Amino acid sequence: MKIFTLILSVVAIGLIIFNATKLNFEALFEGESYTAILTIIAALCAILLLQILRVSKKIEKLSKKR
Repeated sequence: MKIFTLILSVVAIGLIIFNATKLNFEALFEGESYTAILTIIAALCAILLLQILRVSKKIEKLSKKR
C-alpha cells in the first residue's frame, strides 16, 4: 500500500508540474489555463487524500500492536 500511494503521489506531482507549464498568467481563467488550474487543484486534492490514507494506515498498524 505504501508503494501504491507513493507512485500515485509522484504521478500527481507530475501532473502539477505539467499543468503549471500550461498556465497563461495574463489570462488565468480563460481556455487552457482554466483547465490547468482545475487539474492542479484536483492533483493537490489527490495528494492530500493519499497522505490521509497513509497516516490512517499507520495509525491502524500501531493500534493493532497494542
